[in-house]
Amino acid sequence: MKSRPVYSSILFLILMDGIILLLVTFIGFASHSTSLAGGRWLATFLPMLAGWLVAGWLGGVFHPDISTDYRQLWRVMGCAALAAPFGAVLRGLWLQNVVMPVFALVMMAVSAVGLLIWRVIWIAWITRKQV
Repeated sequence: MKSRPVYSSILFLILMDGIILLLVTFIGFASHSTSLAGGRWLATFLPMLAGWLVAGWLGGVFHPDISTDYRQLWRVMGCAALAAPFGAVLRGLWLQNVVMPVFALVMMAVSAVGLLIWRVIWIAWITRKQV
């Protein structure tokens, strides 16, 4: 049986992953000089978050042993590579619009970098506390 602190750490990790994806979404809107008013950003953020949660679960990036190991950071990149196309398809369905491959590639790259930076900080923090 897992202890409660492990679960709360994983929940915090998932929450922060979501915040990173929210920041990536806001950066994307800002780079296109698109207003956040009206909530259209939700049509990008929520599908990407759903894609990340599914890909992350499948890729094991929320598992305590994997999420605290520098040698497992490649999984973050792989999960981002799966999450972005899935999120782009969900976004296309939501907006009833075509799926732009370039959008999926850019979202993949930017979210992977953001999540990778955050996960390096996470691992440094967690392993610092254990030493």
